[in-house]
Amino acid sequence: MTTPLRNLRILDMSRILAGPWAGQLLGDYGADVVKVERPVAGDDTRHWGPPWLGADEGESAYFLSTNRNKRSVTINIANAAGQDVIRALAQQADVLIENFKVGTMDRFGVGADALLSLNPQLIYCSISAFGQTGSRAQEPGYDAMIQASAGLMSVTGPAEKSAGGPQKVGVAVSDIMAGMYATTAILAALNARSESGRGQRVDVPLYDSQVAWLANQNMNYLIGGETPGRMGTAHPNLVPYQTFPTSDGDLMLAVGNDRQFVNCCHALGLSELAVDPRYLSMSLRIENRLRLIPLIQDRLQHGSTEHWLDLLKDNGVPSGPVNDIAEVLTNNHARERQLVRSIKNGNNDSVPTVSNPVDFGATKVCYEKAPPLLGEHTNEVLREWLGYSDAEIIALRENEAV
Repeated sequence: MTTPLRNLRILDMSRILAGPWAGQLLGDYGADVVKVERPVAGDDTRHWGPPWLGADEGESAYFLSTNRNKRSVTINIANAAGQDVIRALAQQADVLIENFKVGTMDRFGVGADALLSLNPQLIYCSISAFGQTGSRAQEPGYDAMIQASAGLMSVTGPAEKSAGGPQKVGVAVSDIMAGMYATTAILAALNARSESGRGQRVDVPLYDSQVAWLANQNMNYLIGGETPGRMGTAHPNLVPYQTFPTSDGDLMLAVGNDRQFVNCCHALGLSELAVDPRYLSMSLRIENRLRLIPLIQDRLQHGSTEHWLDLLKDNGVPSGPVNDIAEVLTNNHARERQLVRSIKNGNNDSVPTVSNPVDFGATKVCYEKAPPLLGEHTNEVLREWLGYSDAEIIALRENEAV
């Protein structure tokens, strides 16, 4: 089978997480992704360890998580000859991804206007904290501060009256979702180019992305007029939909409709609740949440997690254990679905990687390139994309451009 994006060239000039996540997704779908890094230092996340793959601070787990299916070249963007190389590569690329501070690429002569004038078909995707325009455009930003300032932390953490305060999500979801928005925007821009023949600038801010995917919480405020708050694991629009302690652990109960609620009551031996007029509809259960939840909680504490999950499953009630990551990556389902794979890198080390969740019927997802060693493919890409001779590459190295 072939790959869906086999005909595309991506110049990935981003680092940390949001941009590299987009580049990795495009690489998974078969694009030729060339990652541009600083000579000697490379992507910041190469140094974000431990843990490391190999001894002597080899490759950090963080870097390995987001740079699969790429080739690495080192280019000094502050060097005039290095800027020439970027311009040459951009003329051969379909897409350029960058997440420098706003104005940096322009200062080095490789901003969107400059490169689109050289390659009018280029899709130039910029990812930044607050976007390319507006009073906050120059401000830097990292995931945790975006989670806080763009609303996510206000609805994440223990319930308002419980001990503890706002919490960030345990993964950098603001970065990852910005990378996902960037990926879909790039693909949309490529489709538009197939009709118009012209590329364009794509602006993806972390802040705006975070605000956008607050989804129902946004609409709860816009329609209901009340500011959503923290509810622990509970759901503002569904009841019962939260974690409950059992005699030996916890389980997640996720009742999404009235039929499932009736089935849940039967599974828990609480059939009287299924016909109680206070709980007959979702809106009534939300209204009477504080009466209903303690009844379910008390019942679940008198049996094991496995016992209740078996009964809930038999009755078609969505529920699940609260698994840790070790369990998730090593259980039978992980093996059946091949959620973890291994790829050999340039040092012949076996690099574990978590699978892309997409499965195409007629094309395939790539697992061909382990995250690259720093500058591993510089000579190869300069020859392949630009036709540079050995002498030209040697001259660039002597000039500290690559």
